[in-house]
Amino acid sequence: MSVGQVAQQRMRTRLTVKGVVQGVGFRPYVYRLATSLSLGGWVRNTSRGVVIEVEGGGLAVREFSRRLAAEAPALARILEVTSEEAEPAGETVFAIASSEGEAAPMPIVPADVAVCNECVADVSSPGNRRHRYPFTNCTNCGPRFTIVEGLPYDRPLTTMKTFAMCRACEEEYHNPANRRFHAQPNACPACGPAVCWDGEKRDDALGLAARSLAAGEIVALKGLGGYHLACDARSPSALERLRERKGRGKKPFAVMSRDIAEVRRFCSVSEEARAILESPQAPIVLLEKVAPDYLTEGVAPRLHRYGVMLPYTPLHRLLLEISPPTLVMTSGNLSEEPIVHDDHAARSVLGHIADHFLSHNRPIAVPCDDSVVAMLNGKPLPVRRSRGYAPVPKEVGLRGPETLAVGGDQKNTFCLLRDGIAVLSQHVGDLENVETVEYLGRAIEHFKQLFEVEPKVVAHDLHPDYASTRMARLFQGVRLVAVQHHHAHAASAMVDAGLKGPVIAVAYDGTGYGTDGTIWGGEILVADLRRFERAAHLASIRLPGGEASIRKPARMAIAYLLAGLADRGLQTAIDIAVPLPDSEMRVVAHQCASGLNSPVASSVGRLFDAVSVMLGNSPVATYEGQAAAELEAQAHGYGTAGEAYGFELRRESAGVVFDLLPAVREIAQGVRRGDSRAEMAARFHETLAQCTAEVCRQVSEETGLVDVVLCGGVFQNLLLAGRVLELLEEKGLRGHVHDDVPPNDGGLSLGQAAVASALAQE
Repeated sequence: MSVGQVAQQRMRTRLTVKGVVQGVGFRPYVYRLATSLSLGGWVRNTSRGVVIEVEGGGLAVREFSRRLAAEAPALARILEVTSEEAEPAGETVFAIASSEGEAAPMPIVPADVAVCNECVADVSSPGNRRHRYPFTNCTNCGPRFTIVEGLPYDRPLTTMKTFAMCRACEEEYHNPANRRFHAQPNACPACGPAVCWDGEKRDDALGLAARSLAAGEIVALKGLGGYHLACDARSPSALERLRERKGRGKKPFAVMSRDIAEVRRFCSVSEEARAILESPQAPIVLLEKVAPDYLTEGVAPRLHRYGVMLPYTPLHRLLLEISPPTLVMTSGNLSEEPIVHDDHAARSVLGHIADHFLSHNRPIAVPCDDSVVAMLNGKPLPVRRSRGYAPVPKEVGLRGPETLAVGGDQKNTFCLLRDGIAVLSQHVGDLENVETVEYLGRAIEHFKQLFEVEPKVVAHDLHPDYASTRMARLFQGVRLVAVQHHHAHAASAMVDAGLKGPVIAVAYDGTGYGTDGTIWGGEILVADLRRFERAAHLASIRLPGGEASIRKPARMAIAYLLAGLADRGLQTAIDIAVPLPDSEMRVVAHQCASGLNSPVASSVGRLFDAVSVMLGNSPVATYEGQAAAELEAQAHGYGTAGEAYGFELRRESAGVVFDLLPAVREIAQGVRRGDSRAEMAARFHETLAQCTAEVCRQVSEETGLVDVVLCGGVFQNLLLAGRVLELLEEKGLRGHVHDDVPPNDGGLSLGQAAVASALAQE
């Protein structure tokens, strides 16, 4: 058949597009593409994705199929396109058909998107009917996931269903050529949500909030996914009151700045970091301080980075135009409880913290914290994956029974796996109280309904006493799969990097239940998705008092000095001024000697605690990872890696053991001599990096493996992660770090789901 005959031959093709293709302007895009090629047919949303039928000349139909994914909108994330021939129906006009809800593969919900430049222009233009309207949005931006109550993603199944559109908004909504075509949260001042001040609708609410913030007061502000607590980031008294009222301890606060120019007053902003700050996801980005005195010290005490974000809704932008230019913007909750998103609960929970409430009357269906990323070698390293990123799916390539993974007890997320697609939840939090555990249960049920998953397999951590493990046991008629903590970390990293394994996995964190019943946390594994071998680990040490040693890093300093210096350990602790009372030192010494309430652990996190306290950092932890974060900041102050301390490698029956007690002894001597503490902190990082790379080299020689994944919460330490990557490359190995899910326990559920799915295929 000639080219002319193919072009004239009438064809009809049916295409099904899976992925993030609803709520991102995909149907208008399809409409424009089809009409530009003079094709007939239709496009519609379904619970299985977007379904398209196009009809016309053969070459035009094939051109449409070729361009469909290649030219898709920037916010779309296409996982799969399938096509099949259909019988021509004689259609010559293309239409956007109404949605239908039909049983099908896992549906996908779009994530929330920061306000776009076009909507910013609308809000900023005096002649525009949305001038200074705080809830302006379009197909390219605005709330998505946080307003969804059901699928398909259409207005009647969102919290916008109570706001009837005015005629002007209706015309935009139904016009395929308009950028607000089928923008489900579409609204204007005449028909949409309104701002409230202390519970009453007020036209001057934003002005009242700005004046309150300038006066040093604390304002509870309702945003996309819940309430924030805001105050002037340059007011020491406001910060002090916020910390005291919230029970925040020394944990750093995130801030929101008016614009990039304001951020550059106190932070170093690379072009890569700026792109992330201004991206549709608009996360909190960890940036190095350049003017530590610009904001009050209470924002991020003893750290070298601030967590900074830009205004991602019109409400935030309008407020920051008239308020202090940088505001603390921290989650509206009591410490370690879920973010508050319900208006009534906000008054109850936050009433004793906030002086005033700036809210609105658009309900939030799904609470969602801000996401957090760090910048490693010019690329984002996720720290918390939530608003803007959840529930964007990941293709894991594993087909098996529908699976739920409940995650761990710290930085909890959960994961659903169906049809080879994993959907990771937003950040849930630490399962340390009844409120968060109950919220986890509700969130799982909501996801099961939303994504049409009825799990046949439930994966959980190996630890028998985790709250998440207990929750997994509540499911009836399912296969329970216990996944070792560090194997889950390794699997998460493999899926994130697109590796099938086996790989060498360096899993460093605080604590995880080991297969031998001891606490692990400094592991080098040889792993694939089904199984792992413990190739090497950090030398184990006692945790005096168990959980007490995590809350009091000074206890770990004593434990390491006792292990490294034996009878001279206590006296050395006194000589270098480890801040622990003599009576408690003696208790710690007895616990270490007898093993009373002192389990053994191979934890790199606890090693960081010990060295941090030895070098004069906080002896008591008011938040997870505080001692390690302060040690990294201290090392950053030195500027260069420095010479490594000594370490020992020895082969035992369980594999290679790497021991940093020689380094501990040298650090103790350096403190006695009065050496630079910043230099000692830098040298400790270099020591651990060199030790890690050398063990990986040895494991590589024995196994022939060259891919190394770095996982676990310790690799949020950019100094360590960056240096290990450099050293691995020097040794001819390929290092991989996370780029889509966090290396900490926030990524654990993805690994659990992958392991459980892989095991189900055996």
